[in-house]
Amino acid sequence: MTQMAKALLVDDRRENLMALEAILQGLPVQSVAVESGEAALKQLLVDDFAVILLDAQMPDMDGFETASHIKRRERTRHVPIIFLTAADRDAQLALRGYAVGAVDYLTKPFDPWVLRAKVSVFVELWVKTRQLAAQSDLVRERDAQLRVLTDAVDEATTVLRLDDPDGRDRAVQLLEEARWGNTS
Repeated sequence: MTQMAKALLVDDRRENLMALEAILQGLPVQSVAVESGEAALKQLLVDDFAVILLDAQMPDMDGFETASHIKRRERTRHVPIIFLTAADRDAQLALRGYAVGAVDYLTKPFDPWVLRAKVSVFVELWVKTRQLAAQSDLVRERDAQLRVLTDAVDEATTVLRLDDPDGRDRAVQLLEEARWGNTS
């Protein structure tokens, strides 16, 4: 079962969240909107996200503090963060955003097509990473199966080399058990 990529939208203003949801509509991503840094951190405890769109300026816990907490957690430190802010093009704020781990920093008004393109890239990377992890798991499983079979062949070969009248039957039993995964 393939899990759909999710984007965490964090902004203290509901109308901004609705605008972001509209911008992302039609992309292969499920939007999860929250209205505070604290709510974002709680959401990150229960869901995995392909990307986080984070308002830099919020009351209580601002986006920079939220991002700092996100990047300190092992589970979330690799989730890309795109800061969004209505602030003027203050280079210090952008540098502060990059310093806490943002991959991008966009000031409003921004081109919605640019944001869609950026989110699309991170969603695609998330999907590809999941696919690679699944393939890696499959390879590990196959390697383990191959080790079991190789061990059974080695053991059967040893049994056949013994001067034992029942050795052939025992060797066949070992190989059949390994083949069907019924090793004892």
